[in-house]
Amino acid sequence: MSSETKRGIAPPLTDLPISTASRGFYDGFSRQVTIPAKIIVSLIILWAIFFPVQANETLTAANSTIIASFTGWYVYLVAALMTTCAVLAVIPKVGRLRIGTADEGPEFSRLSWFSMLFGAGIGIGMLTYSTGEPLAHFSNNPEIITGQAGAQTAEAVHSAYLYTFLHWGFAAWGTYALVGLAIGYVAYRRGLPLTIRSALAPLFGRTMSGPVGHLFDVVAVVATILGVAVTMGLGVEQFVVGLARVGVGDWLLDADGSSSVAAIVVALTVLVGASTISALSGVGKGIKWLSNINLGLSFLLLLLFVVVGSSLYALELFSSGLVDYVAHLIPLSLTIFHNSGPFGEELVTWQRDWSVFYWAWWIAFAPFVGMFIARISRGRTIREYILGVVLVPSLVCFVWMTLLGGTAIALELDGSAAGTIVNAPMADQLYATLAVLLDPGFAMVVSGLIVLLLMTYLVTSADSAILIINTINGAGETEGERRRHILFWGAALALIVGSMLVLGGIEAIRITMIIGALPFSFVVALMCISIIKAIWFDLIRKSQGVPTTLAGIAWTDD
Repeated sequence: MSSETKRGIAPPLTDLPISTASRGFYDGFSRQVTIPAKIIVSLIILWAIFFPVQANETLTAANSTIIASFTGWYVYLVAALMTTCAVLAVIPKVGRLRIGTADEGPEFSRLSWFSMLFGAGIGIGMLTYSTGEPLAHFSNNPEIITGQAGAQTAEAVHSAYLYTFLHWGFAAWGTYALVGLAIGYVAYRRGLPLTIRSALAPLFGRTMSGPVGHLFDVVAVVATILGVAVTMGLGVEQFVVGLARVGVGDWLLDADGSSSVAAIVVALTVLVGASTISALSGVGKGIKWLSNINLGLSFLLLLLFVVVGSSLYALELFSSGLVDYVAHLIPLSLTIFHNSGPFGEELVTWQRDWSVFYWAWWIAFAPFVGMFIARISRGRTIREYILGVVLVPSLVCFVWMTLLGGTAIALELDGSAAGTIVNAPMADQLYATLAVLLDPGFAMVVSGLIVLLLMTYLVTSADSAILIINTINGAGETEGERRRHILFWGAALALIVGSMLVLGGIEAIRITMIIGALPFSFVVALMCISIIKAIWFDLIRKSQGVPTTLAGIAWTDD
């Protein structure tokens, strides 16, 4: 019997073999993960293309059932993820643990780290929803529904930002942070593969090497594709509208203002083609380079609104909104509306269309963003990691949305916009704000800047997702030959987004994503339990002198 066993606890699992092909087309890849994932995604594409009516009807019916049955599950799960992150960050012994060896430093500077966080995690959404989210809640939110405030009045602004912060704050980034920590902790401390199944090894041990582990990775790949598809769909619509705004041509939009089929095809060809090229260059080159460009262009856009926008009004919204958000975070995070009462049905519909959609979106996005965050966060302490991933991006999102969205609301309240912003499609509201705020020539130039920024964000999100999918399929391997598979997933992503946009617009992509997010939500719940167990047992090991890292175990063995 070893001395470690006598002390009551053994060292952690540091070996999780995953079978991969040694030759052929799938050389270096797990066939048990890659092939099923490709089949599922391909079937979704073929279904949407060849049976559009049936697909639309089936997806709508399934979505209604899932939303009605699992609203409480999504609400309480996201609340649990936020709570877990907060607890892990504030416990001193936990916060000092490093995602890696004790003397290991971060691979990327804080500036590059933050820029990659934004580029992969939320960049496109901030452009589409910077004006869209506050304006939507300015017109309709639970307080307006219940008669506590009038729609599109000054009294509605307070609640509009309360719900905007709820959806884009700690809930989103806490979900990403938890998944990333669960993966990165075991990958960089224990030497396990950088993949989803590894995060569950503290719970299930070597079982994760077999079929159950394959299943978890397949679910993660499908969820990633569908989550990224929503982001790409939003970005493509706003990208096409922007091209129309800068005078590329009337053929870009149909009579109802939606993107034409030709515009969708051209946009996806350009964007996914560029992202595929970037993905071939890897994280340290293409993605890092594009992320830094994103940060620079975003700063220029933000600076413009500081100078010519309603910056003082935005500052007021930020400060009051932040206080209200923190004060109401717990009750709002646990609120579930029911059909009972005079406003019950409207409140339930609002929560399903907004909060539940967001919780599902963040969960579907989590395997991609979590894996990516883990990949770029090696060497940071748990406290630094959580504070950096949760607090900083949330605060920047709040500043961004109060400055851009606050300017749009201010223009509507003082009558300058005369309804041209609030009544515009969401994809066009940012451009509509610029049209009211600036003279036509300058507005066109800035709209061109936004189109460029959208392009870089879209490319960054797509190529990061493709690389993460290949990492999962490759049993956690981040290097090696991936070209043929990068091309496949780039094409698959383009076809998913394109077919769904043609099928039913962004709503079809939303519905598909919510359905696809459900299986992975249970994986996320297990990951939450798993990381708590891993950290708890490591603290016990440290107190008993048992090594907790792969390097420590190797040194002991020597």
